[in-house]
Amino acid sequence: MPLPQRMKFGVFLGPFHRVGENPTLAIDRDLELVEWLDDLGYDEAWIGEHHSAGWEIIASPEIFMGIAADRTKHIKLGSGVISLPYHHPLMVADRMVQLDHMTHGRVLFGVGPGALPGDAYMMGIPPEVQRERMDESLGVIIRLFTEEEPITYKCDWFELNEGILQLRPYLKPHMPIAVASVQTGAGVTLAGKHGAAVLTITVPRDPSAGPSDLKGLWDVAEESADKHGHTMNRDDWRLVLPVHLAETRKEALDDARIGSGRYLREYSEGTNGRAAIFDGPLEKVIDQMSDNGSWIIGTPDDCVEAIHKLAEQSGGFGGFLVQTVDWAPREKMLRSYELLARYVMPQFQGTLAGPAASNRWAADRQGTLVAGRVRAIDQAKQVYRPPAEISGN
Repeated sequence: MPLPQRMKFGVFLGPFHRVGENPTLAIDRDLELVEWLDDLGYDEAWIGEHHSAGWEIIASPEIFMGIAADRTKHIKLGSGVISLPYHHPLMVADRMVQLDHMTHGRVLFGVGPGALPGDAYMMGIPPEVQRERMDESLGVIIRLFTEEEPITYKCDWFELNEGILQLRPYLKPHMPIAVASVQTGAGVTLAGKHGAAVLTITVPRDPSAGPSDLKGLWDVAEESADKHGHTMNRDDWRLVLPVHLAETRKEALDDARIGSGRYLREYSEGTNGRAAIFDGPLEKVIDQMSDNGSWIIGTPDDCVEAIHKLAEQSGGFGGFLVQTVDWAPREKMLRSYELLARYVMPQFQGTLAGPAASNRWAADRQGTLVAGRVRAIDQAKQVYRPPAEISGN
């Protein structure tokens, strides 16, 4: 299936900051990054919610989004994602609608069950009920967005007595909604059930297991949507991968070599307990992850090629999000996003067609155009000769 005429580009900002550095400065850099993306013309920035483990240190995406909105002009800001089992649905709906108004419609509402086991553990939430509670909460939130009559709803973990929003959503019927999908078909199933978009987030995986079954995930989403009277739209499907670009592949690999190894070993495996997928030295992690397609590390051309491979693997999608990892020097990271904006995004947004066509037109008519210019110059020399030259003196 062909890609859309204009693919959406953005970031999925967990964020990932290594334990041991100044967290205040790390959050400042996250805000600075969103401002930089706004200047470069990126479409979206999705901000995460986490409460444990020490790497993903933004607890309230709504607060971050509110400050980022005041510092930017165009970029849309999404919750990436709000963990619905952690909150009363009325509170979530109220906060998102307020942001919707304060940004004049620049808000995207991403939801999930909660990814970090430590978060749910501290709140006494059994992991087995998180997806069920997310489903229940999202259904109530959508009703609060769209229904005018008070809603009463009671279950084993929250109670809503004649709930009604003071503010209706700024966008109608409500801001775009997306459901996170990480390791199972649960996310895409719920997205189809509620008529929401999908955020497919990659996690490090054993290369021997083969590539992710993206087509299979989409089939599950479509089946669920059809069952509940909705239609899925591939243009709203966003894929999330770590990316780092430079002028050469060697430079890109060297930029993030140590930082990426620490990210995999210290956070993914050492903190979250994911199974080790590469037993080689830390400084070779990035080569392994790049070679097996888990991360896109290289030049802009490498990134273009990788996106086309993802399109073939998935059957088509409409948004590409960089999973932001703080794994290279600051200036190198900002440069990576600039390279993506200058040389990758235009390939998938139709902005090169006009300049390329105009360039071909001029090159094809070079002889005719140059001859006309020469004749004009010769004529000007005759018409505008100095008076002394004309009189022969």
